[in-house]
Amino acid sequence: MSPRHTVPVSAAPRVLDRVRSSPDTPPGDGLRLLHRARLAAYVDLDGWALGLVDPAASRPPNALVLGPGVLGGLALDDVRVRAGRLLLDGRPVAVGRLHDPSVPNVPTLGGGGPEPDPPDVAALVGRGAGLTPEGDDLLCGWLAAHRATGTPTPRTDALVRAHLHRTTLLSATLLEAALLGETLPELGAWLAARGGPHEPARAAALTAVGHTSGAALLLGARCALGRRPLRVPHLPGAAA
Repeated sequence: MSPRHTVPVSAAPRVLDRVRSSPDTPPGDGLRLLHRARLAAYVDLDGWALGLVDPAASRPPNALVLGPGVLGGLALDDVRVRAGRLLLDGRPVAVGRLHDPSVPNVPTLGGGGPEPDPPDVAALVGRGAGLTPEGDDLLCGWLAAHRATGTPTPRTDALVRAHLHRTTLLSATLLEAALLGETLPELGAWLAARGGPHEPARAAALTAVGHTSGAALLLGARCALGRRPLRVPHLPGAAA
């Protein structure tokens, strides 16, 4: 296939594995489109939210990063998997490079202690508006920070997994990524810069993500690192 007819992307290894292991899409309609915006789109990949994002957008850990402007030229009327390969409007995706969405290792922040008391997961998962409800973003930040410090949280992890059905597919996918220590690069950059001269700039870049997502991720991470309770703000009802 000529490079002109492929869609070059950057992918995280786990996302690539997920695509390769997905069953072929049945004839007829392609994968369900969950959301479409100017710089990002999400499809339902066998019960998992796969992102397709422009490099100018924030890069979630579940996304393929397309070339500049490529997403805008795709109708996404027919997205499907065939023989372990993703096709976008009939054009196969070609992985040009890999990227790593893992949180940085920041043991100097005081990790490794006993598991903290679990937050009120039932009051957070799925609570709030949008594709990624604010309660979920708070938990994602909290989980990512504990992964960065090497602090295990098995009780919270079990509670989160038990409540994933209560939120949107995209948010459940991001919570699963946080459980594995994967997050947005903006949160990873803030974690790596904490306590240094670049921390304020990294915090500002993180809070600029989305309407409330970046700010909620930052608050969740700060509560985790400060060993403060993750308090449940007043949030609208469950998203799903």
